[in-house]
Amino acid sequence: MKAKLILKDGEVFEGQSFGYEQPNSGELVFSTCMVGYPESLTDPSYEGQILVTTYPIIGSYGVPDKKFWESDRIHVSGFIVSQYIDTPSHFQSKMKLGEWLKKEKVPALEIKNTRYLTQKLRDGGAQLAKIVFGKDIDFVDPNLENLVDKVSIKEPLIEGSSSKTVVLIDCGVKKNIARCLLVRGVKVITVPWNYDIFSLKEKFDGVLISNGPGDPKMCGVTIETIKKVMAKKIPLLGICLGNQILALAAGGDTYKMKFGHRGQNQPCIMVGTKRCYLTTQNHGFAIGKVPKDFKPWFVNANDNTNEGIIHKKYPLMSVQFHPEACPGPTDTEWIFDEFLKKVL
Repeated sequence: MKAKLILKDGEVFEGQSFGYEQPNSGELVFSTCMVGYPESLTDPSYEGQILVTTYPIIGSYGVPDKKFWESDRIHVSGFIVSQYIDTPSHFQSKMKLGEWLKKEKVPALEIKNTRYLTQKLRDGGAQLAKIVFGKDIDFVDPNLENLVDKVSIKEPLIEGSSSKTVVLIDCGVKKNIARCLLVRGVKVITVPWNYDIFSLKEKFDGVLISNGPGDPKMCGVTIETIKKVMAKKIPLLGICLGNQILALAAGGDTYKMKFGHRGQNQPCIMVGTKRCYLTTQNHGFAIGKVPKDFKPWFVNANDNTNEGIIHKKYPLMSVQFHPEACPGPTDTEWIFDEFLKKVL
């Protein structure tokens, strides 16, 4: 079936449907990922967004078993590709991408000029859009909602066993974050974004704030929790949205970026060195003001935006990129080891 992608500025793109044929609206963003569409689609940080892939061929290796996903469902509001492959070939493939999208009720279009779409978003910034099948619908701005509340776990989850415990605050966590902690031999207690971690019966030795969607300033309860963690000098690591939440809790500030960073090839320089890491990223907000008593830990080599902060004295640190990757390079997985040195 033919359908239309309609942008808030009035531009219209016609495309061929290969997903669920139901209209939907969201914020149109692009990703430069070359691989890993199952992991990207199930990343909760994409909640409420229509994703455009710059890599032209999507679907060629199908969809793997659910155990390889980054959450239990697809989070994008729509998916835009240049060329969809309906004949996947991979030993882990369990179904076709189009079949999966229909099952999860996510619309998807094949639009040939995704290069132009990407250039438009780079030049003009991310904007609202909608996928329409005949009857029109209204534009919906996902950033006006508390998206973290929509994707966060509802009840605490305990995994692993160890004498050392890390509380993982789920703001839209990717499963590989917990995997990276568990493989390092710690007990992980995942809790909702608005949970009082100090009411836990279990003693904990460190706190990790996860990635997640939307505006960090919507996470007021989490910010207040982190203020208490900081006051107690408990070892703390923030990832992606967690980076922004730590900054806000410490008195810094955040802002919405023009088009964000989404991909597996974002170069980050460790401040004070000439060392550059290739990183996986997925965020539309960033730190604008580094809080007092913290210093920049990493900066983006492309646009010099902040990519992490670290306290000058206490074990409090965060990164804007994803050290757990999945998909993407594992160059920065050592961040977990750096954090756990403070915990252990």
